[in-house]
Amino acid sequence: MQKARKRRTFIPKLVLHFILGIGALVMIFPFVWTILSSLKDMSQIFVIPPKWIPDPFVWSNFLDSLQAMPFNLAYFNSFYITVIIVGFTLFTASMAAYAFAKINFKGANLLFILFLATMMIPKQVTMIPLYLVMDKLGWLDTHLTLIVPGALFNAFAVFLLRQFVMGIPKELEEAAIMDGAGYVRIYWNIILPLIRPALAAIGIFTFMQSWNNFLDPLIYLNSPENFTVPLLLNSFKGLYTADWSLMMAGTVISIIPVLIVYIIAQRHIIEGISITGMKG
Repeated sequence: MQKARKRRTFIPKLVLHFILGIGALVMIFPFVWTILSSLKDMSQIFVIPPKWIPDPFVWSNFLDSLQAMPFNLAYFNSFYITVIIVGFTLFTASMAAYAFAKINFKGANLLFILFLATMMIPKQVTMIPLYLVMDKLGWLDTHLTLIVPGALFNAFAVFLLRQFVMGIPKELEEAAIMDGAGYVRIYWNIILPLIRPALAAIGIFTFMQSWNNFLDPLIYLNSPENFTVPLLLNSFKGLYTADWSLMMAGTVISIIPVLIVYIIAQRHIIEGISITGMKG
């Protein structure tokens, strides 16, 4: 009887793992093709039928890609913009999450619903008004157009952190209040240490989103010295032709920081999301 029960559960699991394996292969295919294309010359990329393994391997594509464009400057721009956005997002989102979750003030629930409703507004709707605002402020073709909106407003981060903060026992706050602690001290000494997994998850998501951001730099930046990595990669496309080999090599180079961050902190992503989903 026990063997029959195991057999009944084994077949559905086998089918599920097979479907998940097929899905994983489909998802990883573009990434593998990009890496292989970065090691080909132009004649190998568009050959019919497609040639999977480069012959020969053109390792010089990576060096040529770095020399063809000012990648060092673009890397610096992307890095410092991303670090600032991540830092400010964690700070502002955690404060807002604490306020919505633990501080009772008039209209808190309504304000939070309105705040979340902004997630439903398509980016295309706000592009032109935001562009006009940046123009009035004189920020066009500066990195402030990327840093300020990205650092000061992240409804998803506030929502995720609020769910985590709501799961923190009230007794901890009450004990701190009895010791004479105010909101600032409670936030800094109690809330922040306890929501570290969620902060790590939000930080990684924000890092990947900011590093891979292409649309905003395309809209606001004009000077090559202000370009970020995704925007600089687009420069390999000409009016009539595109150097796909160098573009693929540059793309692989640009992926490396995101991969390193993800590999190091993937445990925090899983832990932060799973725990946050169970809170509140």
